[in-house]
Amino acid sequence: MAMPNWWLLALPLIAGACLPLQAGINGQLAKHLSSFMAAALLSFLVGSLALLIIVLAQRDIAGLGAFKGLSWWHWSGGLLGAFFIATAAFAGPRIGALLFMVLVLAGQLSMALLLDHNGWAGFREAPITLSKAAGLALIVAGIWLIRRS
Repeated sequence: MAMPNWWLLALPLIAGACLPLQAGINGQLAKHLSSFMAAALLSFLVGSLALLIIVLAQRDIAGLGAFKGLSWWHWSGGLLGAFFIATAAFAGPRIGALLFMVLVLAGQLSMALLLDHNGWAGFREAPITLSKAAGLALIVAGIWLIRRS
């Protein structure tokens, strides 16, 4: 298997580094607005506006016919994103950046293990192995260590 370009490795790393910062910013926004849901909405509005500007600038607009063939689950990505943003704005400031992010990481890795194992959501099938399960168990042990300190 060929090694991915360096930027294919750098982008997820940078995006991951932005998550605790985003959670903190949205938590402060929620405090200022006195509503974690309003903070999530504002966050999504700003992100949607930025994406709209980029799509329009690139002239990368799908025709209406492309939307007709979508299944119900194609629309769920936005709902999942809204759930994450609202959860980050609510829980992040209450439990701290480190515990919040290690719990997010454990959830992400658990779902990734299932997605890869079953080949769901367009991912290539990659069975669960003992080493993958052990890696996830170490993350769970890390949660326990962080939580008790």
